[in-house]
Amino acid sequence: MLSKKAIKELLETTHRYPGGFVILEENNPKFVILDYKTYRNIMGENFLGDKKLKKVLVTGGAGYIGSHAGRLLVERGYDVTTFDNLSTGHREFAQGEFIEGDLADREFLDKVFSQGQFDAVMHFAASIQVEESVKNPLKYFQNNVVNGLNLLETMVRHNVKNIVFSSTCVVCAEDSPMPVTEEAETKPTNPYGETKLAFENILKTFAVAYGIKSVVLRYFNVAGASLDQTLGLDVENPSHLIPSIFNVALGKKESLTVFGEDYNTHDGTAVRDFVHVLDLAQAHQLALEYLSRQDNSVSEVFNVGSGRGYSVMEVVNASCEITGRMVRMEVGPRRPGDREEIYADVKKIKQVLGFEPKYSNLKTILQTHWAFHKKRFGDSF
Repeated sequence: MLSKKAIKELLETTHRYPGGFVILEENNPKFVILDYKTYRNIMGENFLGDKKLKKVLVTGGAGYIGSHAGRLLVERGYDVTTFDNLSTGHREFAQGEFIEGDLADREFLDKVFSQGQFDAVMHFAASIQVEESVKNPLKYFQNNVVNGLNLLETMVRHNVKNIVFSSTCVVCAEDSPMPVTEEAETKPTNPYGETKLAFENILKTFAVAYGIKSVVLRYFNVAGASLDQTLGLDVENPSHLIPSIFNVALGKKESLTVFGEDYNTHDGTAVRDFVHVLDLAQAHQLALEYLSRQDNSVSEVFNVGSGRGYSVMEVVNASCEITGRMVRMEVGPRRPGDREEIYADVKKIKQVLGFEPKYSNLKTILQTHWAFHKKRFGDSF
């Protein structure tokens, strides 16, 4: 066994040489020390051995984030089945085998699992509009909680033990210290956040009661599109900042409303953390790999963001540079529940899952999002 002094020296050397190093004995190589990420990259497909979760059901996989995650899994050799009711998704976005269906249909869901023999589930299917959730909370609790329970019940019945769940930073309390950690107090301010937190808690109880292993990924603000412009955000009336800006740039909307310019930030507008959808897809694959290595039931939570914030005005100004067009703006009052700033602490997902975002800089996010948006919706100018 190594002495405490030797262990300390190894740790110190690891910090100085984060990619790994060689230990020499009489000038000959004796040991190679690699960090976890380097080892995983070298091992590639052999890293997970026979435990790789090959067959994956992607619920809501014809939507924005689900389709990007599904495509990455297909590219990495997974056997993907997309399950979607197409209420907001698009058939042409679906990856792998496609099954049109609804999580409310328990009998059909049971048939899908009987035939699929899945190893894991990625659960994206949900209603996600904050303002709509305030007006119609029944829809949100039905779709996000009750239908989610239908999915979990079917998983238990068919002995499917692994799930990656699409959650949100909206579950965290408004006064959480920045950057937001996974240990921040959870206190949603709207029904959408309440439903996501409810399902997070359900997963914890299912880990104990039924041995369901889960990873919860709390997204911050997702944007961007596939590099080939074939996948992206396609919604009729977007409420999010970046697609709203681009609708003005395309002439499909007269002006952008900036909600509040009196925040205690460097330019008075709210600050948000943006993560590229391709990096988010990678986080889902890493979560699957993590679950495959767990022998016992777990229920882990990870933030997924870039780890820094951009103000609304910074995003608007950068969008004008990307598009080459001015974006007309109007200033409106702050919206109830809007935070002054929120950005993620991403140390945990980097250390545990080996997550390293490649595309989550503002320029790449905007360039890829604009290219898809312009191609998908046409240009009025």
